[in-house]
Amino acid sequence: MVEAELKKLLAQIQSRHCEEQTIEVKSAHGGCPEKLYDTLSSFSNQDSGGTLVFGLDEKAHFAKVGVYDAHDLQRKVMEYGEQMTPVVRPVFTVYEEDCKVFVSAEIPPVDITERPCFKTAKGRMQGSYIRVGDADKPMTEYEVYSYEAFRKKYRDDIRPVEQLRVQNLDQDHLAQYVLRRKQDRVHFATLDISQLYDLIGVTKNGVVTLAAVLLFSPYPQAYFPQLSIIATHVPGTEMGLLDEQGLRFIDSKRLEGTLPEMLDQAVAFVRNNMQVSTRIDPETGRRIDRPEYPLDAVRETVLNALVHRDYSIHTEGMPIQLTMYSDRLEVANPGGLYGRLTVDQLGKVQPDTRNPVLVTAMESLGQTENRYSGIPRIQHAMAELGLPTPVFTNTRSNFSVTLQNRAKLAPQKTLEPMTVTSIPDPKGLLAFCMEPRSRAEIIAYLGISSAQYALRHYLDPLVAGGAIRLSLPDKPRSPKQTYQTAKT
Repeated sequence: MVEAELKKLLAQIQSRHCEEQTIEVKSAHGGCPEKLYDTLSSFSNQDSGGTLVFGLDEKAHFAKVGVYDAHDLQRKVMEYGEQMTPVVRPVFTVYEEDCKVFVSAEIPPVDITERPCFKTAKGRMQGSYIRVGDADKPMTEYEVYSYEAFRKKYRDDIRPVEQLRVQNLDQDHLAQYVLRRKQDRVHFATLDISQLYDLIGVTKNGVVTLAAVLLFSPYPQAYFPQLSIIATHVPGTEMGLLDEQGLRFIDSKRLEGTLPEMLDQAVAFVRNNMQVSTRIDPETGRRIDRPEYPLDAVRETVLNALVHRDYSIHTEGMPIQLTMYSDRLEVANPGGLYGRLTVDQLGKVQPDTRNPVLVTAMESLGQTENRYSGIPRIQHAMAELGLPTPVFTNTRSNFSVTLQNRAKLAPQKTLEPMTVTSIPDPKGLLAFCMEPRSRAEIIAYLGISSAQYALRHYLDPLVAGGAIRLSLPDKPRSPKQTYQTAKT
């Protein structure tokens, strides 16, 4: 930073009247501030680093007060930096205005392999900080661990699960997996089975691994109850809103089983709860369905959450969250992006892999291609339906993907009166009711826990629009009533 840039920064701070993610203001008019360790740590631990600005008084609306002694201030800030691990080397700039001197200290980011940067005397657990807005916050135990896990290449997906034996796993599925791995590596056929198990991550030093539990246990949640997916469909744009019936959830399920089973269940949950607009092509007479979300994008999103989430002991009590709102679908998993990968690089560079055994296993099982094409596929699938670009949000402890539906798009022009063929049919009831169906059959087909909600939101609009006709129109609530798609 040159003097002109520091002058501009001082004006910016005074104009905004606030500190920022990368800006910390200290008066230093009466001496060197006593507590700089927290900020030195937090700035060093973020990719953008940060800048300490001395000579503005935050308590006096960021008035220019100048520093007590620029030379001594720089010396003492350097001393603070030398008491950090790794040592912090600030880059100073000095600027004078109206007989007042201002100093900036630019704090460079520490390489991720050396993070977290902490005050040596307090130790890694007590002396590590992270920047949150304009504040320095102590790192959580997990945030400290996440850096250490990358630096030391911990392999949490193959951590031993002492209470299991290989005999407790599904032997048929395990045998099929071993056969596939032998086909990939011909020399595997010559190995003893116990050696092979260790090589492919089923065991570690003869003990069953977490990966084996998640892939081949008849019921993994017996050992890890929260390694599951909480799938929820809520009626509004935020959690806690109620629908017309006073219900907080349209649908809510805990999805359990092996990773492939949870993946299939999650896709089915979204399929059963999302809207599907149906129309008939006037030229071909063919039915055209337009889903609220592309299911291949949903599948890739959930798959990424399952194989790339953090499986350490710090997060094993945290399930993946799949939440459907009226305007979006969100999938959030414990553990931020692994290693050096940033949100801007998603789908563009080959990333470090947090759980290589799980990724390889899911590839061998035919669940993923392991070609780093998942993110591009999510993006292309959304674009193909004319939907907004997916939103990726990353923190040290959490990663989420948001798929927005058409409610997020700009309002459309006034629509023409709805015809029978253009009435939205999100659950495919027109096809289901080609034969007469009872109310009970329709409720069972919809698979929604609230029968009143299911009928009101999916059946009644089709009846009102004339797309579905009643067998007893004069007795709409008759227990003998049946519903059949109107002939066009």
